[in-house]
This record gives sequence, C-alpha cells and structure tokens, in this order.
Amino acid sequence: MDPRILEIADHLLLIEHELRVQGWWSETLPSAEALASTTPFAVDSMNFDQWLQFIFLPKMTEILEKGLALPNASGILVMAETVYADRPEQSRELRRLLAEFDQLISPSA
Repeated sequence: MDPRILEIADHLLLIEHELRVQGWWSETLPSAEALASTTPFAVDSMNFDQWLQFIFLPKMTEILEKGLALPNASGILVMAETVYADRPEQSRELRRLLAEFDQLISPSA
C-alpha cells in the first residue's frame, strides 16, 4: 500500500471540513449535465467550491477506496489561488490544505 494513502485520506476530510466551516458546502447537488463537464475544474458548469465537493472529493475518495493509482500530479492550488484571490484571508486555510494535497500527491512526496 502506498504510504501516502492515509495522509491523503486525512487531507480530504480536512478539505471537506474547511469547506463546511467557510459555508462553501452545498446541500444542492449540481445537475447531471454540470457533473458531466469535461472542462478542467468544470469551470463551465459550477463554481470551484462545488467542483471540490462534488467532483474532486468523491473522485479522490473512490481512488483511495478502490486502491486505484494515485494521480501523478495535482495543480489544484494554482486554481484555488485564482478563485480565492478576492478572499485571501477567508480562504487561507483551504489554500494551505490544497497546497499540502498537491505536495502529497507528487511522486516525490
């Protein structure tokens, strides 16, 4: 088993927690069309918070639970820095967690 699995799983829970703390967690599921977006980060159909909640977290959870190969890289922080540029203080913890996720997912971690 990849030694990063448990740490990545913990980070996914921390990311979910921070989305909830900030009030960025949604109780409303996006449409099937929005969820089927093939555009990076689904920017054409949902906001970044929704993408984290409805695409990123479930997909990473599935990868961990099924023992699938981890991605070789993650550039999620770059997107977060852009999305949250207007709320740097409010998004500080989430961006920190996403930066750590990017480091964990890197093969050199």
